[in-house]
Amino acid sequence: MMDDLFRAILTARVYEVCDETPLEEAAQLSARLSNTVYLKREDLHPVFSFKIRGAFNRMAMLSEEERRGGVIAASAGNHAQGVAFAARQLGVAATIVMPVTTPTIKVESVRRLGGEVLLAGDSYSDAEIECRRLAAQRALTLIHPFDDLGVIAGQGTIGEEIVRHRRHRLDAVFVPVGGGGLIAGIGAYIKAVLPNVKIIGVEPIEADAMARSLAAGQRVTLDQVGIFADGVSVRQVGEHTFRVAQQVVDDVVVVDNDEICAAIKDVFDDTRSIMEPAGALAVAGVKRWVAERAVTGAELVAVLSGANMNFDRLRFVAERAELGESREALLAVTIPERPGAFLELSRTLGRRVVTEFNYRLSTRAEAHIVVGVGVSSRSDAASVIAALAANGYAAVDLSDNELAKLHIRHMIGGPTAEARDEVLYRFEFPERPGALLSFLEALGGRWNISLFHYRNHGSDYGRVLAGFEVPPAERASFATVLDELGYPHEAESDNPVYRTFLSSDG
Repeated sequence: MMDDLFRAILTARVYEVCDETPLEEAAQLSARLSNTVYLKREDLHPVFSFKIRGAFNRMAMLSEEERRGGVIAASAGNHAQGVAFAARQLGVAATIVMPVTTPTIKVESVRRLGGEVLLAGDSYSDAEIECRRLAAQRALTLIHPFDDLGVIAGQGTIGEEIVRHRRHRLDAVFVPVGGGGLIAGIGAYIKAVLPNVKIIGVEPIEADAMARSLAAGQRVTLDQVGIFADGVSVRQVGEHTFRVAQQVVDDVVVVDNDEICAAIKDVFDDTRSIMEPAGALAVAGVKRWVAERAVTGAELVAVLSGANMNFDRLRFVAERAELGESREALLAVTIPERPGAFLELSRTLGRRVVTEFNYRLSTRAEAHIVVGVGVSSRSDAASVIAALAANGYAAVDLSDNELAKLHIRHMIGGPTAEARDEVLYRFEFPERPGALLSFLEALGGRWNISLFHYRNHGSDYGRVLAGFEVPPAERASFATVLDELGYPHEAESDNPVYRTFLSSDG
């Protein structure tokens, strides 16, 4: 199989529709990491992602009968654009099934390219089921986004270009992983000609199917996936891609959303281009891998896989980038409620940049504030907390507290004596019409909502914080209703952030 795949890469038809992409040094990132980091600019294709390579190569292999019949594909966006672009070039009708959560920019791009778009389900897996049903019903040829040797071979041409540009010095290549087609193609080529070069996959912590599958020695299906990095939100990696990955992948690095946001900013600082979350995934992996292994002086390549970013998602990215880079610490600080207390706190912080300051009068004894402080690292944040403690302030680092980062920092208003038997829950609402109505109907008006906070993050799932007045005797039935509703939720009544800022009995 590996020999056949290598030959297929060498003969892949990709340059009929796209040019070779550059391998650019990220000067600022390289200096910060004490390694030389190169960015493989797959965002520069006509559809702003690498997917055009595999899609066109596979479709160029269609028989005349298959071309007349048309093609169909399921995709969260970038493969859809690749198929639509290739179909227009080849004169083939294309139907694309996309999740309803797909960023608008990707849906509209497919339509502009002439593809018929059908929206189905909340995830790629849901869309794939509908795609296979329609393929059988309409006798359409399925163009799989990753688990197809023609597609894998097309993506593998990226590996050939990397080797040609850096043949004499290359230590590791970092590749974003969704279904595995990209890393299978790149890895198959590079390992065939430069077997000592490490092939390292990078996945978001909310969609780490490849990392789990390689660890288990078999394909693992995730119960659910986060869709912030929608381009790699796949519950199960491909059958072909997994077999290849077992032979060519040296390691998989898993990163969180804050690290991805920081990586988007890193790429922007070096290129003035804005990657989508999946597009910057490899850069986040480089940073984590270098930090964990204390690597210096290495020649590293990060594949920038796509730049189809929804504009409204930038708000969330900008908000979280500094935290992901450990350049900001979010702290809860308790100070005495008296004149001059803020001034004394400011003097303790010294000339550090204060990035955020949230306060609401609570009692006449103490004031609880949330303050953002510019720092250079996690250890630097620890030194800030130590300095505050030395000056008599109780301070807690909230930089890893999701409740604080998503909600509390934006709604410091203090507790209320009016709320009785309040319980607090954090929810993930699907971003689809009727989600709120379904939620309220399930509650049936039995329990009063005493707090509700929602922030949209641009095609990500909706984050909701809600408080309810639920007498102790009804807690079990309330929990049953929430379980039956089916929205992911977390009880937060014991969260110290809630008890400090919002609970009347904290």
